[in-house]
Amino acid sequence: MTIKEIQSYLGQFFDSVELEGESDGLISAPAKIESAQKGEVSFVANEKYVKYLSTTEASLVIVHHSVAVDEFSHTTSFLKVSDPYTAFVFLLKKFVIPRVVAAKGIAPTAVIGEGVTLGEGVSVGACAVIGDRCSIGCNTVIGPHTVLLHDVSVGDDCTLFPSVTCYDGTIIGNRVVIHSGSVIGADGFGFAPQRDGSYVKIPQMGIVEIGDDVEIGANATIDRATMGSTVIGRGAKIDNLVQIAHNCRIGEDTVIAAQAGISGSVTLGRQCVIGGQAGFAGHLELADRIQVAAQAGISKSFLQPGIALRGYPAQPMRDQLKYEASLRHIGAMKAKLDHLEGEMIELAKK
Repeated sequence: MTIKEIQSYLGQFFDSVELEGESDGLISAPAKIESAQKGEVSFVANEKYVKYLSTTEASLVIVHHSVAVDEFSHTTSFLKVSDPYTAFVFLLKKFVIPRVVAAKGIAPTAVIGEGVTLGEGVSVGACAVIGDRCSIGCNTVIGPHTVLLHDVSVGDDCTLFPSVTCYDGTIIGNRVVIHSGSVIGADGFGFAPQRDGSYVKIPQMGIVEIGDDVEIGANATIDRATMGSTVIGRGAKIDNLVQIAHNCRIGEDTVIAAQAGISGSVTLGRQCVIGGQAGFAGHLELADRIQVAAQAGISKSFLQPGIALRGYPAQPMRDQLKYEASLRHIGAMKAKLDHLEGEMIELAKK
């Protein structure tokens, strides 16, 4: 693409795309700002990367309107937008090479059960297994060695990468992406303790429902409900190695980072952001737009929308930062108390 073509393309998404520099240069690939070469495009969305504007060899850099680039525009062209990060994401979509998850059509070694409905353009990879009465929407790709047990429903334009397992009854919406090794609909962790110390397994009779435009990373696990449904809302993004237990409800457009663990019957609101390795006790509720810091431990419900939580047990960010600040002085405080105690003992002796 020429720089002018890129400017026109980004103009679909932004009210203003301002060009400084030449417009006829050819751009062949995206690259990081610190290593970009001639013919490549990069971006700066964080102040700490502005320093690379003086050294980059990129032919085009996308920056915010507020960034002064006059001294660099004789060697590099710039496109100024209100959100450089998102602009670069849209541009990556133009350059990305789609992965071939499975060859078109049904592989000869795939196993298709009875009463299966396949939409137009479905691809099923080698050694995949589709159980009885499954329904797969148009243009969906089922990767090699992926297994759908009986009565699974998958919508249109989905991609299930190799070795995904969906247990019986799972419902998957449209444009859903599930990466390799993930298990959807395994039994919830339900066991009734007995007087003799043993456990009786609680039947897990529910299902998992996944909304449209959800993406689930590699080796994530989402358990079926004991009764009813475990629900992943539209647009949610779930990272690798995330555990979501039975009967949870994940709100629309909520993001959960790697290794987070969510216990049973937790409800997360819309547009929440959950940091890596955060842990949730069961039967809790978070309101919309709550941010949870990495490794935070959520032990109670928080119903005020838009707050940030941090620490273990988690509390609002401001309270937690005050607590951490006081901890840094605990040694000096102890020394002072020891000194005062010594003085009191001496006074008592006198």
